[in-house]
Amino acid sequence: MSQSLSKFEQKLLVTTCFGHFLSHFNMLIFPALIIPLQNQLNLTLSEVLQLSFWMYLLFGITAFPWGIMADKWDVRKLFSIFYLGAGISAIAAGLLCHDPFWFSVALTGIGLFSGIYHPVGLGWISKEVRQVSISLGYNGMFGNLGLASAPLIAGILNWFWGPDIVYMFVGVLNLFGLVVLWLLSDSKQTAINPMENKKSNSGNLLAFFILLFAMMTGGLVLRGALTITPSYFEIRGNEITEWISSVLEFSFSGNLVSTSITSLIFLIGMMGQYTGGKIASRYSLRYSYLLFHAITIPLAIGISYLFNLPLMLCAIVYFFFLLGMQPIENTLVAKYTPSKIRHSAFGFKFVVTFGGGAFAIKIIGFMEHQFGLSSIFQLLAVFSIVLIFIIFILIYITGRQIKNSG
Repeated sequence: MSQSLSKFEQKLLVTTCFGHFLSHFNMLIFPALIIPLQNQLNLTLSEVLQLSFWMYLLFGITAFPWGIMADKWDVRKLFSIFYLGAGISAIAAGLLCHDPFWFSVALTGIGLFSGIYHPVGLGWISKEVRQVSISLGYNGMFGNLGLASAPLIAGILNWFWGPDIVYMFVGVLNLFGLVVLWLLSDSKQTAINPMENKKSNSGNLLAFFILLFAMMTGGLVLRGALTITPSYFEIRGNEITEWISSVLEFSFSGNLVSTSITSLIFLIGMMGQYTGGKIASRYSLRYSYLLFHAITIPLAIGISYLFNLPLMLCAIVYFFFLLGMQPIENTLVAKYTPSKIRHSAFGFKFVVTFGGGAFAIKIIGFMEHQFGLSSIFQLLAVFSIVLIFIIFILIYITGRQIKNSG
């Protein structure tokens, strides 16, 4: 990376990669604590899930106004607001985690300020880094590191000290982001991406509009899968917990084992992000996007029927492709939108993916209550089938545009 990127590009990527790590780390702490919070607050699983609804909703729907601000304001100032706001909110969540209402309010603050990252950070990369697809792949890997480390760190801290200390740690880590931003930002640099500066990029708004429907459906799949997976393994991975405890001759909690397994799955998913970034730079974006999503469908159905080790192996492959499609998707957003509204375009993307995806919390809570745990991934497979049809429409429409123009 250092041979092909300028010093400014490297510094920009370090800054944005840490922000991407934190934005997903903040969101994936809660799923790892669902069962402990259920016991602590004396609530049902579906009731605990609802505490996070506004966090996930604001994480998504605020992306568009944050993106509009980024198109008109200094992105470094928005990064500062992200770290400060999310840090204070997480500390408040740690102090208030024994009160369901105020804990939910604090979680909402985490979602509100964490929503800054995606429209600001991804727009920044797409406008000021020359190798967009590869850079988005690297950036995606650090987002995936946030996904992977959150369950493990939450599981360990909860095992020793409980959910309150988990969120206090999250708060301190977010505040540390201010230090990273201060050390690495360079306000004297300007955009250097030659394609953005020297060539007018008018985009393809019809293609972007169709892509939004695909991303909204994908947001339901991704948020549903990410939120339920730690609890899914805690309930369906009893034999793994017993085996690890017997081999190591130490009694581990089901929550610690399930969060560790989830972290391993998301960590391997980092390679999916890297692979997706490489593929996006070499092959057709539209067909690569189709392939990655299509592969997840039989895997989601498999997850709904499997337990223990087979479940873990199936989930590893599932998340490899589900997470690996993100650099491809983000490159499509950059391709189909004008550079002058790029932050707003990414903001609009995350309104429909994360904002719409927040309703997955309501849906999976209903499905679990009415039809049981197996129904959740079966429904996610149905959403993915709908997503495939939308991508086919995207391919058909853009293919006709290419044919008619040339």
